[in-house]
Amino acid sequence: MPSRYLSFRCSVPWLILVLQALLLLRSFFGFPGVSDTYSSSSSYPELQDVNHMVIFGFGFFLMVLRRYGFSSTGFNFLLVVLGVQCSVLAEDLSVFLRGERNAAGLQSLAKAFVSVTAVVISTGAVLGRANPVQLIVMTLVELIFFYVSRYINETFLEVPEHLTGMHVFLFGAYFGLALASRFPEAPPGLDKDRSTPKSELFSVLGTVFVWVFWPSFNSILPFFKMQAVLNTYLALAVSAVAAFMLSALTSRDGKFRMAQIRSAVLAGGVTISCTAERIHHPWIAMVLGLLATVITILGSHCVQRCFNPALKLQDTSGVHFTFGLPAVLGAVAAVVLTVVEDGIDTRWNELSRLGYDAFVYIGAFCQTISTALITGLITGLILNIKLLKAVHVSKYFDDQFYWEVSFKLISDSLWGSSFSTLMKNFRYLN
Repeated sequence: MPSRYLSFRCSVPWLILVLQALLLLRSFFGFPGVSDTYSSSSSYPELQDVNHMVIFGFGFFLMVLRRYGFSSTGFNFLLVVLGVQCSVLAEDLSVFLRGERNAAGLQSLAKAFVSVTAVVISTGAVLGRANPVQLIVMTLVELIFFYVSRYINETFLEVPEHLTGMHVFLFGAYFGLALASRFPEAPPGLDKDRSTPKSELFSVLGTVFVWVFWPSFNSILPFFKMQAVLNTYLALAVSAVAAFMLSALTSRDGKFRMAQIRSAVLAGGVTISCTAERIHHPWIAMVLGLLATVITILGSHCVQRCFNPALKLQDTSGVHFTFGLPAVLGAVAAVVLTVVEDGIDTRWNELSRLGYDAFVYIGAFCQTISTALITGLITGLILNIKLLKAVHVSKYFDDQFYWEVSFKLISDSLWGSSFSTLMKNFRYLN
C-alpha cells in the first residue's frame, strides 16, 4: 500500500477485538429472564430471506461508486455482523430492564436484523466519506439511540412493538442525513463519486435482491404474516411498474434512467412497512405503492437540485428520496388507516379516542425523526474528532485508502471513464 495512504493496523483490528470480546462475555454470562437461545422456532425461512436482503442485497445496492466497490460490500458485511450481535445484546438488555421474558432465539435474531437495517441505510448517506473506525463507532451509537427511540415509543406512547421496529427506515435515513452534514464537502474537482455502467449494474443486482426479499422483511415481525406478504408484494409490483413509467415521462429525452428506477422500485416496500398487516383491501396497498414511486421520482428531482445545495445535504446513495420520503408517507398512511379503521368499527361515535390514537401515532413519528436528526448531528461531531482519523477530502470515495487494490483495476476504471468522456466530446463536436 503506498505510503501516502493511512494504515489502520493500530485501530480497526483492536477496536473489533474489544467489541467482540465484550459480546462474548455477554453471551457467556447472559441476562436473567432471557429465554433459551436454542428454543424452537418456525421463522428460519423468513430470517434467511432477511439475511440475504441485508447482507447481499444492500451490500450490492451500495456498490454504485466506480472506485468504492470493495468498501461498499465489505464494510456493509462487517457492520451487519457486528451490528446484529450488538442488537441482540440491546434487545436482551431492554427485556431485562422491563422485567419481561424475551422471545425465542431466532425471533430475537430477526429483531436484530431489522434494527441493523437502520445502520445500513445511514451508511449509504456517508458512503465514501467515513473510514472503518468511524463506521463501527457510528454503528454502536446509532443502535443505542434507535433502541432508546423504540423504548420511548413502546413505553410512553404504547405503540406496538412491530410498528416501532418498522420505523427503522425513518430513523436510518434521517440519522444518516444529519450525520453526513457534519462531514466536510468533497472538492469540486473530485470525480471519484461518479458511477460507471459496471457499478450501476452491480447496484441494480442488489436492488433486485432487496426487492425480491422485501415481503419477508415486512412480515417477519407482524402477527398476520400472509397478509403482510401479499400487501407488500402488491405495493412493490405497482411501485416497479410506476418507476419505469415515470422515469420515461420525466427524463429529458424520454429514456429510462437507471438511477431513478433503482431507487423508485423499492419505495413501495418502504411505504407499506408500517401498514402491511393492517390493510384489508389490496387496492390500498397498490395505491400506496404508486404514491411512493411518485414521491421518490419527484423527490429525486427536487431534493438533488433544490434542497441539497441550499441545505448543503450530502447524500451519496440517495437515501433521502429512496427511504426517507417514502417512510414519511408510510407514517402518514399508518395514522390515516388507523383512524379510519377505528372510526368505522366505532361508527365514529368515539371521536375523542380516535383523536388520541392519531395523536399517539403522530407523536411517535415526530419523536423518531427528531431523535434521529439530533442524535445524527451529535454523532457526526463525535466522528470527526482527531482520534478517529477522519479521511481527508482528497481521499473520499477511494478503495485504495483501505484495501489492497490492483493498480490494473484502477487504471482500467480511469481509462473507461476517460474513454467515455472522449466519446461524449466526439459526439458533441459532430
